[in-house]
Amino acid sequence: MWDRPDILNRISSLLFTLALLLAAYGALHFITHLPVFLLREVRVNGVLAHLTGEQVETLVRREIKGNFFTLDLAAARAAFEKLPWVRKVNVRRQWPGRLEVMLEEHVPLARWGSLALVNTYGEEFEAAYDGKLPLFAGPAGSAKEVTIQYEYFRKSLAAIARVPVQVRVSPRRAWQIRLDDGTMLELGREQIEARLARFVSSYERTLGRLGRRIDYVDLRYTNGFAVRIPELRPEKAGPRERKGAA
Repeated sequence: MWDRPDILNRISSLLFTLALLLAAYGALHFITHLPVFLLREVRVNGVLAHLTGEQVETLVRREIKGNFFTLDLAAARAAFEKLPWVRKVNVRRQWPGRLEVMLEEHVPLARWGSLALVNTYGEEFEAAYDGKLPLFAGPAGSAKEVTIQYEYFRKSLAAIARVPVQVRVSPRRAWQIRLDDGTMLELGREQIEARLARFVSSYERTLGRLGRRIDYVDLRYTNGFAVRIPELRPEKAGPRERKGAA
């Protein structure tokens, strides 16, 4: 090998290139860690209705490490995503020393059982909330489906000035709605939109004229619905049902 100048030239060129790369890396490492590149500001943007400034400041002090160049953006995003009420996070560097954070909060739409909330996208999340919300219930993974149906129910029932306060779907996909006046609507598993539309269209000329509290309405009939009125229950007999024409 020592008598092959071409091989020696290649080896020396390779060593020289390697030395340059190591020197460049060392210089870059030194420059990027200079105090001039300290992260001087973390700016948080977004409409925040539930997160507090104290929560954000505590997270920044505890989790945001490094300078403008060494900060791990993925780790910073993951840290903000752990905050309660945070649905979506976008982080980016802003020269010369600022981190821009855009937060999107969950907007609560309903309670999911007794353990979670559902946002306006039909996504489940956990957070403390004392406000009044409708109640959703259903099999695991059905929150989005229930959210879509709730919006349809809400818009349909607005025509008779009623509001759904509870929506349930069974594992067999049978639907129930409890209204704000306490009435339970039994929709069943099939043609639920058509059944509700029939109820709404006939309400004013049937149940709306009774002037009585309605306990339960079974809409699983082809041409009408069954009604249970607490005031008309015989003392010793079971609940009395009346037929309402569609």
